[in-house]
Amino acid sequence: MRFARRYLAQRLVASVITLLGVSVIVFLMVRVLPGDPARVIAGLLATEEDVQRIRVELGLERPLLVQYGIFLGRFVRGDLGISARTSEPVLSELRPRLASTLQLALASAGIAALLGIAAGTLAATRPYSRFDYLLSLSTLFGVSMPVYWLGLMLIIVFAVQLNWLPAAGAETPASIVLPSLTLAAFSVALIARMTRASMLEALGQDYVRTARAKGLAETAVVVRHALKNALIPIVTVVGLQFGALLGGAVLTESVFGWPGMGLLLVDSIFSRDYAMVQGIVLVFSSLFILTNLVVDLLYAVIDPRIHYS
Repeated sequence: MRFARRYLAQRLVASVITLLGVSVIVFLMVRVLPGDPARVIAGLLATEEDVQRIRVELGLERPLLVQYGIFLGRFVRGDLGISARTSEPVLSELRPRLASTLQLALASAGIAALLGIAAGTLAATRPYSRFDYLLSLSTLFGVSMPVYWLGLMLIIVFAVQLNWLPAAGAETPASIVLPSLTLAAFSVALIARMTRASMLEALGQDYVRTARAKGLAETAVVVRHALKNALIPIVTVVGLQFGALLGGAVLTESVFGWPGMGLLLVDSIFSRDYAMVQGIVLVFSSLFILTNLVVDLLYAVIDPRIHYS
């Protein structure tokens, strides 16, 4: 692998600038939410003195520029602040939640990649067949279907009626089945469509016809020649979908009660926990940026002709 230091340095600088932009946006967005976070934390029966005291403790009486400077300085030091709800450091609250979200996202990405690439490859080897038309219909259904609706339908069928799988929580290994399938549905459809398009293009190339003329088995032609050369756009979609799965976990975790960062984000927004919301969004953004960087570097692994300068 030939990874130029200059390219990596440029990507790291761009990533830092992107994170700074995200920090500004999320800092301003949480402060335009309706409601006074000090009042929410203090409760409806709290006196004005109690509300003012909490506002001072949270630093909300200071100018926005000063608040952002404090927030940015803590972020650079790896300190995301203190949760207003639990009075615990945000990082200590996020660690177990991040592990649960990554577990769900990785399981969903694995399912999506496996099913999507397999279905797209089979459809490309049988263009305009019944399977191809069925795949097109299924991908349209998968792309159009709301995540929360699919999650509720799976709960009704497999948890309530058949009683095969848990409806919510993460107490047993089987608890991840329904949320991962729900989260993977959209990505399976997208990856399958991209795989089909890339494979159709690859199967029409001269090197594929040459491989067939040499008498190679069709499986070897499809997997070793066509699929290998069609992987770059597929890997791009899989990488982008992994980032999307992290964000999409917000709805899925809420439906299934999965103890990840998505469910914590929803609770923190309702309770106006500024520090927690900012920390979760920044962690999501960092993971998405890191995923894009890894995907770019994988291009040189897939195709040795690619190098960065």
